[in-house]
Order: sequence, then structure tokens, then C-alpha cells
Amino acid sequence: MNKIKYVSLLCLLITLSINAQTPADTINAIKYPEKEAIEKPYHPEENAEQQLNKLILKAKKEHKNIFIQAGGNWCVWCLRFNYFVHNVAEIDTILSENYLYYHLNFSPENKNEVVFSKYTEKNKRYGYPFFIILSSNGKLLHIQESGVFEAGKGYDIKKVKLFLQKWSPK
Repeated sequence: MNKIKYVSLLCLLITLSINAQTPADTINAIKYPEKEAIEKPYHPEENAEQQLNKLILKAKKEHKNIFIQAGGNWCVWCLRFNYFVHNVAEIDTILSENYLYYHLNFSPENKNEVVFSKYTEKNKRYGYPFFIILSSNGKLLHIQESGVFEAGKGYDIKKVKLFLQKWSPK
């Protein structure tokens, strides 16, 4: 009788363990190139305030929100996220249909302090990348650090998808 209980308990534990794992299709299975080979989407020389003002005008016309990815070309997780959204078709589609995507640079060359002070808390430290979601009118809707979306050396497709859908204007 003890043998039957032991085998039953073992089967139950194995079943729970299998079901507790994240399904493979929700974990980013894409292979990332080395940091040096990934596109560098941040532009320290750019006037971020002017660019965002242009994006707000465009967002109003297109009825889209603005997805700001704060970080820099020095940040491997920033580069990976940009690579991820452009190489996972369903994420790229959600982003392009609902948002204008902007990379807000933070680096020694250009800290964009005016823009960051407009949207973030003064003494709060954020891990990079972090995301700032603006409405089509430029109103701050949400700030989100990216760590909650990480999976292994990449990002969880399901979590990112749900986040983008949650803040989508449609």
C-alpha cells in the first residue's frame, strides 16, 4: 500500500512540475546576436524633446499611443528588447498598429534630463530599459521597468504581448 501512495505522490509531483513550467511558445526562443552585432537604435545626438513633440502630433492624427523605450546603446537588455520586438511578428504587429515607438537615449553624451524630468519621478532610479507609455495627447499613462518581462537572456512573448495590449489605445 505504501508503494502505491509513493508512486501516486511521485506522479502528482511530476504532473504539477510539468504544468508549472511556462509553455515554450511564451518564452522568447529567438537567438540574439552578440551585442556588437545588434542594431543600435538610440541616437544621443538627437533632440529628444523635439522628436517627442513631433511624435505627439503624429500620434493624435494616427490615434496611437507612444511607446518610449528609455535606455542606451551601452545597455545589452535595451538592444535585446528592440531586437525582440522587431523579430517576434505578433509583438511587432501590436507595436506598429497601436504605438509610435521611440528610443529615448540616456548616456554620458546626452542624459536627456529635461525629457526624463517631465515623465519620471525626480529621485527614483529605474533599471534600463524602462518604458514610458504616453497617450496620443502626450499624457503619461504608465511607466514600466522591463525586468518583469525577462525570460532567460530574452523576453517572455506572452507577458510583453499582454502589456502592449493593456496600454493599447484600441
